[in-house]
Amino acid sequence: MPTYLGQNQYGKAENRVVKITRDGTTHHIKDLNVSVSLSGDMDEVHYSGSNANVLPTDTTKNTVFAFAKEHGIESAEQFGIHLARHFVTSQEPIRTARIRIEEYSWERIETPGEDEHSFVRQGQETRLAQITYDGSSWEVVSGLKDLTVMNSTNSEFWGYVKDEYTTLPEAYDRILATEVSSRWRFNWSDDAQQAPDWEESYAQVKRHMLLAFAETYSLSLQQTLYAMGARIIDHRGEIDEVRFSLPNKHHFLVDLKPFGLKNDTADGAVYYAADRPYGLIEATVLRDGCEAKIPVDLTNL
Repeated sequence: MPTYLGQNQYGKAENRVVKITRDGTTHHIKDLNVSVSLSGDMDEVHYSGSNANVLPTDTTKNTVFAFAKEHGIESAEQFGIHLARHFVTSQEPIRTARIRIEEYSWERIETPGEDEHSFVRQGQETRLAQITYDGSSWEVVSGLKDLTVMNSTNSEFWGYVKDEYTTLPEAYDRILATEVSSRWRFNWSDDAQQAPDWEESYAQVKRHMLLAFAETYSLSLQQTLYAMGARIIDHRGEIDEVRFSLPNKHHFLVDLKPFGLKNDTADGAVYYAADRPYGLIEATVLRDGCEAKIPVDLTNL
């Protein structure tokens, strides 16, 4: 046979699961988008069409919903761990399970009464998690996307290379804005280890990320990116690697001279928020001695 089967996987993508937990009149929401991907001894189904080793994707969908009911959803990471362990340990042909989860946040609407069951969807960011299990070791990568942040000052950009095509003026007081896409890899890999508190870890990583963005006097978005990643590594011992993809959401001073108006940062400037093209800054920050494992292209995680 002149061809052979390479890497392959299958599963059910984008299972939307909403779990309501009732604590008297106070309700709690977990809203997830769960994708299951399984791989293992699947050669024969590709070569001959035999489904003898195939767990139907409809079954994986049903498992997601059943586990949400039976085990609850403590966190995106813990839910993914339950699922991955089940698929690998319950089906001999399945050697590796990868669970990808997006979590959508809801904020409670405070009302005059005692009932707490009304919510508004938060628009800050989407939480992410990917859990991979091969029967002996774990890899857990958490993250977020669509977290838009801005510093209205304390940012400069000057001293860069200039050639015959350079028209960008140097900036000594500019807006720095970006839409953060980030993933971070945990050093927890063995059931014998104490697992992190996934909810607390996510909250603290986001907190340190935002504090570093706010507190760094930025001479470049690259400098800010590194400060964000380094602060996370320094403060969160459970994390060995952080990767960022940061589009520079450019804000340019509008030329108001034709209207006889002065427009500078010292006197309440007016900016044009450019949609595209945009600078795209990407990098990984690692704990000393650790190897990079998060893919460069975060869309493939």
